[in-house]
Amino acid sequence: MSSTEASLDRALHAIADPTRRRILQALKEGEAETKGQKPATTRPCLCAGDIEERVRLSQPTISHHMAILTKAGLVDATKKGQWRWYRRNEKAIRQLVKTLRGKL
Repeated sequence: MSSTEASLDRALHAIADPTRRRILQALKEGEAETKGQKPATTRPCLCAGDIEERVRLSQPTISHHMAILTKAGLVDATKKGQWRWYRRNEKAIRQLVKTLRGKL
């Protein structure tokens, strides 16, 4: 199996779960809400607590799903102090859609 196929499999596994799709949607909505509120040099993002509130799941469950989304490359994680901030990797999501169009 090539690395491209393995990457596609990880991304498909990540988005197969409805909870992870809800998390991706929450990140998208959170980014839309915060546009214009932060300096242009930083892209909007949400911390795990913000995601927890939006998706209404426990912190350990959120951490589990975020690890899968991050490993699949669909979400970028940045640690600042004791907080971990997440944002969608729009480039990877667009590439996933493009790859699926070409394969299906």
